[in-house]
Amino acid sequence: MSERELIISELGHRGDGIAQTDNGPVYVEGALPGETVRANVADGRAKNPVIETRSPDRIAPVCRHYETCGGCSLQHLAPAPYLAWKSSLVEKALRDRGIVATVSDTVSATEGGRRRAVLTATRAGRHTLLGYHEKASHRLVDIAECPVLDPAITNALPGLRALAGEVLPKKGELRLTVLATTAGLDVAFDKADKGYEKKIAVLSRKAVELDLARLTVNGEVLLEIRPPLLDMGGIGITAAPGGFTQATAAAEEALSRLVLAGVGKARTVADLFSGVGTFALRLARSANVHAAEGDAAAIAAFDKALRKPQGLKKVTFERRDLSRRPLVREELEPYDAVVFDPPRAGAQAQAEQLAGSKVKTIVAVSCNPATLARDLRILIDGGYALQSVTPVDQFLFSPHIEVVAVLKRE
Repeated sequence: MSERELIISELGHRGDGIAQTDNGPVYVEGALPGETVRANVADGRAKNPVIETRSPDRIAPVCRHYETCGGCSLQHLAPAPYLAWKSSLVEKALRDRGIVATVSDTVSATEGGRRRAVLTATRAGRHTLLGYHEKASHRLVDIAECPVLDPAITNALPGLRALAGEVLPKKGELRLTVLATTAGLDVAFDKADKGYEKKIAVLSRKAVELDLARLTVNGEVLLEIRPPLLDMGGIGITAAPGGFTQATAAAEEALSRLVLAGVGKARTVADLFSGVGTFALRLARSANVHAAEGDAAAIAAFDKALRKPQGLKKVTFERRDLSRRPLVREELEPYDAVVFDPPRAGAQAQAEQLAGSKVKTIVAVSCNPATLARDLRILIDGGYALQSVTPVDQFLFSPHIEVVAVLKRE
């Protein structure tokens, strides 16, 4: 391992600086394009880098935990180049699949902070640690603040730490999912100590003191003071315990606007991988909608919301694993437009069926540019034309990016 001078030319997809050398790329954690770094190099990675020439785009991190916490990777990059980098991630993913397209500027949608956080708790002697893992480590950073979270979650950290301490397993870690809803915090523990039933009274008292909307342990709702509601375009949805929702309300609104604009005046729409109805409920203001989702809890929440009169068009739904049993071409025929928003693995099987269909408009939403590009390639090869690609940033300071792509049948 020898010390050498490295000139950073670009940012990688994880946010590391990349220096191109005769021996291939060298990845430098924390470095920015235009910087000169001196470091030892081993196996294509810089060890203990020292920045000799700083980029004008370098700024001071906003969190005291940034140097150790693995939750954020780019607090040291100024806002404009940061958003440009997010767009470049999408552009590269498309190029890798031979797709030439204009990618719109990244929409910043982090206002108000992340309303959903997945934290980890563990024992350290007699103390309880609550936070995120260190970078490239199993060690836990006990956080006192987190600038990316909704202030309601940050303010509750001491109480959540005490609550977690009551149900910590004797060995291993406890996962804690916190969701800020219109009714207060919804807290769900996973992998809690199996003897938590003996502490139901204590847990309930602490939940009341924290003014939680609901407390769930290992899938069992112990206490619901108020239904933890999410506002889906004016319609209240009771969140499933520990269930998925868009990380920020601002991103949900931005994604929904793009989806609605992409669908346009379609009268019949299929919303696939629909979750709790984030898009379906909004689409149903002006179109008949059929929603399909594989998660039972999400479908149950969607069903419950539909039981109240909402002034919507016709809405139907089904529980269906679309990765294994996608809607086939014959089932797709009634729809003017299809929206799909799959998990990170993408929607390859469904895209293959759509590619052979007569659906006029497809709106693809994705949290993974690589699998999105794969699915878009299938649709383009099937005769669809890519109309627009818009990145939406809801995971501030991270390498993650949401994308909305609109396609039309040529």
